[in-house]
Amino acid sequence: MSSNSDRLSVSRRISASAAVIFAIVADPRGHVQIDGSGMLLASSDARPLQRAGDIFEMDMDREPLGDLPIGKYKVINTVTSFVQDVEVAWTPQALGRPSAGQVWGYQLEAIGDKETEVTCYCDWSAISQEYRERFSWPVVPAWMLERSLANLERVATQPEI
Repeated sequence: MSSNSDRLSVSRRISASAAVIFAIVADPRGHVQIDGSGMLLASSDARPLQRAGDIFEMDMDREPLGDLPIGKYKVINTVTSFVQDVEVAWTPQALGRPSAGQVWGYQLEAIGDKETEVTCYCDWSAISQEYRERFSWPVVPAWMLERSLANLERVATQPEI
């Protein structure tokens, strides 16, 4: 895990090429499937991401996490960084609410033709001090990032059907 208090990250070496993993995380529907948190559902017309500025919607439900009593709401995710086979990151904004300033993303480092170091992260460095002082819970549980990487590894390494 990272030592920066604003950025929580978890890394894992996965036995798959960077291109294979990137193809999965750059597809919003694929990302929802591998996250496995039970709280995300991409819109039916979601398209694979191709560049910074791309937007994809998700329906959120925080109740399965048990950390926030805010129920279901829609989030518009805007891609902030897109480097083919290297990184995809996005920032969410709930409809009717101001952006909190967090950024989610995956960073990939090719170890060889068949292995990739994958880091899943959540960065809250853009959040104002006023906003931070209103809340006391962790911004994202580490187990959620761990589970996302474990599911990503499962999808990326399963034999093709």
